[in-house]
Amino acid sequence: MSNTVEVKICGLTDGDAVDAALEAGADFVGVVFFEKSPRHVGLLEAAEILQWVPEEVRRVGLMVDPDDALLARVMNNVRLDVFQLHGSESPERVEAIRQEFGMPVIKALGISTAADLDAAKAYDGVADWLLFDARPPAGADRPGGNAAAFDWSLLKGRNWTSPWFLAGGLTPDNVAQAIALSGAGAVDVSSGVESAPGVKDEDLIARFIAEAKRG
Repeated sequence: MSNTVEVKICGLTDGDAVDAALEAGADFVGVVFFEKSPRHVGLLEAAEILQWVPEEVRRVGLMVDPDDALLARVMNNVRLDVFQLHGSESPERVEAIRQEFGMPVIKALGISTAADLDAAKAYDGVADWLLFDARPPAGADRPGGNAAAFDWSLLKGRNWTSPWFLAGGLTPDNVAQAIALSGAGAVDVSSGVESAPGVKDEDLIARFIAEAKRG
């Protein structure tokens, strides 16, 4: 069995970036349905750029505190494999969404201290994956994609029932170190492979995935 780290490229906004992620070996590709994000895409755009993604790569739709109506619209219009919840959804809400829509869920959690990881235990075994992101800076108008990192070593040696992603401030230059310090089995990147907010750089995507999978 391979111990290769899995990689998720999130915030994709066009077919060329999706193709670059696939060619470089991404395991997950993600689109953002959150209007405050520079990576926001509409349902038709998302359906178009994800339509040729092969079955072995999981398609993720990121939403922030979505109501059932939004979840249904997304599910009915875009071929997805996973919902990513990036707001203040409770463990009960995560479980309700999994049951109602029959979709696996990634739950993103903002981390800055060990106490935040203790609090994250409430979601362990409820969400299909956990995603540990840096807590957004004060005054930020979006919960992720802020290019901020946290102390990755906080995760080292902690045991989780759910598999988890490391996110927040990752780049091609630091992802190998981040994996070594945290023990991550999966990583997620968005702004760290961009040339401008919302504009993915194909070379950075390729470098990031190569560095993440090198170990």
